[in-house]
Amino acid sequence: MQKNYRPNFVYQDFASSFTAEFFDPEEWATIFEASGARYVVLTSKHHEGYTLWPSRYSWNWNSMDVGPNRDLVGDLAQAIRSTTPSIHFGLYHSLLEWFHPLYLEDKANNFYSNKFVVSKSMPELYELVNTYQPEVVWSDGEWESPDWYWNSTVFLAWLFNDSPVKDTVVANDRWGVGVPCNHGSFYTCSDRYNPGVLQPHKWENAMTLDWASWGYRRNAGYYDYVPIDYLITTLAETISCGGNLLINVGPTHDGRIPAIMEERLRQLGSWLDINGEAVYDTTPWQHQNDTVTPGVWYTAREDLVYAIVLAWPRTNELTLGSVVSSPTTSVTMLGYNQDPPALQFHSYQESGIVVTFPPMYEVTSQWAWVLTMSGIDATQ
Repeated sequence: MQKNYRPNFVYQDFASSFTAEFFDPEEWATIFEASGARYVVLTSKHHEGYTLWPSRYSWNWNSMDVGPNRDLVGDLAQAIRSTTPSIHFGLYHSLLEWFHPLYLEDKANNFYSNKFVVSKSMPELYELVNTYQPEVVWSDGEWESPDWYWNSTVFLAWLFNDSPVKDTVVANDRWGVGVPCNHGSFYTCSDRYNPGVLQPHKWENAMTLDWASWGYRRNAGYYDYVPIDYLITTLAETISCGGNLLINVGPTHDGRIPAIMEERLRQLGSWLDINGEAVYDTTPWQHQNDTVTPGVWYTAREDLVYAIVLAWPRTNELTLGSVVSSPTTSVTMLGYNQDPPALQFHSYQESGIVVTFPPMYEVTSQWAWVLTMSGIDATQ
């Protein structure tokens, strides 16, 4: 700050520099659709209290009064719903605000007063849901105070019983100290949560394309961003264990999604165009990853089992210790459209199979490869 900004520059001075003149919500929607996303969660307000909609509870500290002079939440909601109906629109909202004097007063009172909740945070959240009707309500900023301070149960009872989205909405688990990973439509537990084992409740892995930041860093270099193979690996690990992947993108102050982030999203989408059958509407299989070969993760749909193979086998033969064949077993590869499509395989020891891969140049997928298997012995 001392190096790059004038003396006595305060956080609030950033608002006038947040211009968003290149923000094109239809373009954003197109990028999200190209990524293969099925839901989008916009940060409507972070911990500093600035709202991306003209909230009546955030006078002169919102995107209509200062900065872009437009309703950014409304613009993106309209674009998503009109141009990409396959994507569900969701909103992130921070309960706390670092600088708000009423919150600081409540905090000094060990949260036995709740002036901030009654006059600011909760009215704002009701306003957000009633105005924009998000199908995902993603709460944050809960870690300093209990759920009774936030009146979380009252809000959630309204959300699921009386709100305009009561029949379609889901909510995460960040509603007070001790609530994460215990209560919610889905659990987020902690940032970049990726347990690597099957979870008993639906969960979400919220991670970033920038290794170090949840926002845009103008001094970030090429190697500060996750490569596509890491992104696909994270996706495979997450869905195999019953989770969803929420990929954080940090836009610029002028409203652009950085080109390298757009590239990662479009790369993921091109992979899903080929291999999405193993991702969308699937469930965890009886094994999450293979017992013999590392980097193989499983999903299932009805009587089909999918093996997401993160590395092409050096000898073109892949050993799957978790897969037991039967007389009706068939193995194919998504993105391999030759005739005949079935791949050759043989048994491995007492249980397992060895699959012979086709020539790599005959397969359209670039980064990870998916085997589709039917007739697998489900008793093993």
